[in-house]
Amino acid sequence: LRASMIPLLNQQLADTLDLNTQVKQAHWNVTGPHFIALHELFDKLAEELEDPVDDIAERITALGGVARGTARMAAKASRLKEFPDGRIDGLDAVAALADRYAQLAASTRKAIDTADNAGDADTADLFTGISRGLDKALWFLEAHLA
Repeated sequence: LRASMIPLLNQQLADTLDLNTQVKQAHWNVTGPHFIALHELFDKLAEELEDPVDDIAERITALGGVARGTARMAAKASRLKEFPDGRIDGLDAVAALADRYAQLAASTRKAIDTADNAGDADTADLFTGISRGLDKALWFLEAHLA
């Protein structure tokens, strides 16, 4: 049971780390009339991903695994699309991030089911909490696109 959760956790770690860096990329390079509001929102969203990243990594090590959390490891393993390179218009940045949050939220819900089916209630609970945070962030992003 314990060993079977480590690859699942490391995959979610890679995707979540990648999302965190993509949100920071948007924070640094967003342009347009909504610059300051989006710059601040993206910084807040990036900050909110720090605890889930840490919690996933610590769960891996608590189960006897090795957290694979360098930038290179995450980039190699991430399933998220790369964020657009260069300066990016505010609503384009919001749309790109909303797409990636939706992708991570979906894989997190699958991870909840996988952990539940394996009988690991603690890992399922960890992913459930992360899922709530991703859904809230996605709501904030999608509200800009309505």
